[in-house]
Amino acid sequence: MVGSKDLKPSNVSFGKVFFNNQFRAKPQWPAPGTSLSSKTAIVTGGNSGLGYEAALQLLGLKLSHLILAVRSLEKGEAAANKMRQIYPKANIEVWQLDMSSYDSVQAFARRVESQLSRIDIALLNAGIIKFTFNTVKSTGHEETLQVNYLSTMLLAVLLLPILKAKRPQGGPPARLTIVSAALTLAAKFPEKDRNPVLAAFDDPKLFTNDETYNSSKLLAHMFLWNLVDYVSADDVIVNLADPAWCKDTKLAREVTGAGMKLGVKLFGATTGRTPKVGASCFVDAIVNKGKESHGCFLMSWKIHPFAAYLYTPEGQVVTQRVWEETLAELDFAGVRAILNSMKA
Repeated sequence: MVGSKDLKPSNVSFGKVFFNNQFRAKPQWPAPGTSLSSKTAIVTGGNSGLGYEAALQLLGLKLSHLILAVRSLEKGEAAANKMRQIYPKANIEVWQLDMSSYDSVQAFARRVESQLSRIDIALLNAGIIKFTFNTVKSTGHEETLQVNYLSTMLLAVLLLPILKAKRPQGGPPARLTIVSAALTLAAKFPEKDRNPVLAAFDDPKLFTNDETYNSSKLLAHMFLWNLVDYVSADDVIVNLADPAWCKDTKLAREVTGAGMKLGVKLFGATTGRTPKVGASCFVDAIVNKGKESHGCFLMSWKIHPFAAYLYTPEGQVVTQRVWEETLAELDFAGVRAILNSMKA
């Protein structure tokens, strides 16, 4: 199998990547008759935007049990009620998950382990773009780094042994898809020259809403580069999926100023994919793609190389540094032991 690590780094300009993503790539919908009957899925951030649309598409494939993992239970229940009206036979639950809190992430994983007899799919969709620098008091980290990377990787690692253990014995591998972004390919990654790397994200002088977001997503490429060595595709297929730029989502909800809001709206209206098409990238990663996608970055419904920086000698050094720093940061949750247990 040829995965993202095995491909040559792309030398295509990001402008061409963006044009192809937005205007030329064609969705790959699940084949007629595809069924998720009897299966259980978790969707984080599933009360709005692409998470909500992806959850609807999974339910449309006869998913039996859906867990909407959300920060606001009130908003989650409102979304779940809409889904229940469309799919009354599905069991749709709303569980609390605050991705800015390590405690909440750990509590959620414990609940999954104790309360679910089966889990087949986890879509880690929750993410943010911050337009001002903000530190999470409980962790001391910048919020974009915390939500998009540190807490997401913690949740991924905590869910891996549960997904492995609670998939049907002798059945297909479980699925763990993490939402990524094509903008990782254009990330300037100003923190790369700092040592340690992750601590540099907590420096207000390096913060910009676009570069911090892009780099936070790039870190997941680096983590997956190493993670795949610990997880067998026979147990859990792990991949990253890019939905491209989509209109009518909540990702840029914190944009301020009438001019900026209008600009974002117009840009989305003229170039953005619909949420339905964007979310289909996640469903494709979960339903259409098989073991060949394990450890891969999926863009425009195809396996794509990681960001070119990862293939350089410098990038390899920084990738390993990020891996070690992340394991050290998450050591309180026993992530090293969990990963070693997956490898056994």
